[in-house]
Amino acid sequence: MPALKVCIVGSGNWGSAIAKIIGKNIQKSNRFDPVVKMWVFEEIINGRKLTEIINKEHENVKYLPGHTLPKNVFITRICDQIIGHIKPGAFGISLIKGVDEGAEGLKLISDIIREKLKIEVSVLMGANIASEVADEKFCETTIGCKNEKHGQIFKELMQTPNFRITVVDDCDTVEICGALKNIVAVGAGFCDGLDFGDNTKAAVIRLGLMEMVAFAKLFCRGPVSIATFLESCGVADLITTCYGGRNRKVAEAFVRTGKSIEELEKEMLNGQKLQGPQTSAEVYKMLKQKNMIDKFPLFSTVYQICYEGRLVQEFISCLQNHPQHM
Repeated sequence: MPALKVCIVGSGNWGSAIAKIIGKNIQKSNRFDPVVKMWVFEEIINGRKLTEIINKEHENVKYLPGHTLPKNVFITRICDQIIGHIKPGAFGISLIKGVDEGAEGLKLISDIIREKLKIEVSVLMGANIASEVADEKFCETTIGCKNEKHGQIFKELMQTPNFRITVVDDCDTVEICGALKNIVAVGAGFCDGLDFGDNTKAAVIRLGLMEMVAFAKLFCRGPVSIATFLESCGVADLITTCYGGRNRKVAEAFVRTGKSIEELEKEMLNGQKLQGPQTSAEVYKMLKQKNMIDKFPLFSTVYQICYEGRLVQEFISCLQNHPQHM
């Protein structure tokens, strides 16, 4: 069987952290081609191309400074439209956390990739803050994959002693957890900015998890396994994002500074994007279409504070009036 070629599309902090793992792993396996190609959005850093810096110095100095990428990971420029340039039989895995609105309701990022590139797409989501993964601190993650053979290939490609992978076949739930937890993290950041304390944040996490489960049951096409929410992609990712991560951090600054989400994104994220507010907007549209805004008070209040000028001090009301069970 010919060696499988690996390409990483995207080179932010998370893409670079995964590149570090993959670059090392394929050196230990005969299954993969020894060269990993990475697509990078070209930027100029101190007068030099970012691609040139990564190729020569094996470090993403903008998004993952201080970490050396293996020498077999290098940059290749690909055209924006890669349709028609993919080998038959290729398959992919998405590490992108977000949702979109489709003509028939919920559209997952993996759906978009699947439709455009006509390839089979799995997902990886978990409690994985990129800098900690790059530092090789122990964590778990979840792969959602309906093809058992592909699941094992992805596990071999990415698992290490400190990056432990569980493969489940409930792909949509795995992916939807990765998107929705960012909305909850914004709520957790509001709590921190308002100095509400850990008890209140615990309530945000629990009520947010309830809304995640209810939303998945409402919008996912297939059956939703509650067990998936107990994997790393579910409760673990929710907890770590509500205590660390960019969504919580920016939401806290939103309360303390009075600046807009857009201003803070530019000031604090070094070119990275904030997923939580954007996901709340997509979710709010879907809930509005189904006339179910009142059934998801936490998701809806986060959106209203971020985009409709609702006072952040009113965030507590969505907790006080939240149904204890959904």
